[in-house]
Amino acid sequence: MAVYTPVSRAQLDRFLAGYGLPPSTRYEGIAGGIENTNYRVWTGGRRLILTLYERRTATADLPYFLSLMGHVARAGASAAAPLADAEGRTLGTLAGRPAALVVHLEGADVARPGPAHAEAAGRALAGFHLATGGFTGVRPNALGPAAWRAASARLGDRLDRVEPGAGGAVPQRVAALAEAWPGGLPTATIHADLFPDNVLFRDAGPRAPEVSGIIDLYFACTDALAYDLAVAMAAWTPEARAGAPDPANARALRAGYEAVRPLTPAETDALPRLIEGAAWRFFLTRAEDWLSPRRGELGRIKDPLPFLALARHTLANPHHLTETA
Repeated sequence: MAVYTPVSRAQLDRFLAGYGLPPSTRYEGIAGGIENTNYRVWTGGRRLILTLYERRTATADLPYFLSLMGHVARAGASAAAPLADAEGRTLGTLAGRPAALVVHLEGADVARPGPAHAEAAGRALAGFHLATGGFTGVRPNALGPAAWRAASARLGDRLDRVEPGAGGAVPQRVAALAEAWPGGLPTATIHADLFPDNVLFRDAGPRAPEVSGIIDLYFACTDALAYDLAVAMAAWTPEARAGAPDPANARALRAGYEAVRPLTPAETDALPRLIEGAAWRFFLTRAEDWLSPRRGELGRIKDPLPFLALARHTLANPHHLTETA
């Protein structure tokens, strides 16, 4: 359960008062998520989301994230806007943690999304990119190629505990990809972590799925837009440790994205390498958690092997996920 910091009702109600809000009528922890503590809060006939930022989220980055969330919401994209307190601040302190209140978005993530959900997510991601075009904040990507290269070297032979032989092969391949990483692509603010649980859908019934919101912008940064698409295509590919991955969701996500923002020829050419890089990014961050001596403090640890398999498959079959109908 991703509630690392308990909050009493008295603490919560004092925090709400700083926003001019009445005492809570109900609040509950949210089990989903990995990085931070989240609560649903009911107050004054409204439902809000309270986030307490844990140690893995750099406090210095929080103004950037909250400013971005407000910008995207004002631009009309599907994102939750942060609330400002009586002094105009969107970031406060609760139970010893930096904390923020954001507007609750209707809808829910889909446990087993199919191509129709992926296509809608691709359209929403392109809309997010268009909405961030006027955002002036800049944050370097702390999990880009240089970081993968450093992580693979740092983990070294310990990767053999994840899969025998990985300690030698992975750093070599990651270094080679980092050297040949595509440059000069259109760049702006990206989400950088668009997994299915970060996309909310309304109950559309028999109609096509409709995205009600993109959430969890706490990896957002300034980088290539096509890399963000690649991250999403990798993240929406069903996880498997072996065999050819099912490409249906990735292809549908790309089709939805390009229906709103067509890729340039350079982006299209770079997409297979960007997807491989995204797979290495998720393999390495998961492997670091898997091998961490503090593993018991990190909450739910995800299996790194599906992304190792995806990276290797994409290297051997570069166009498998990117083919279009």
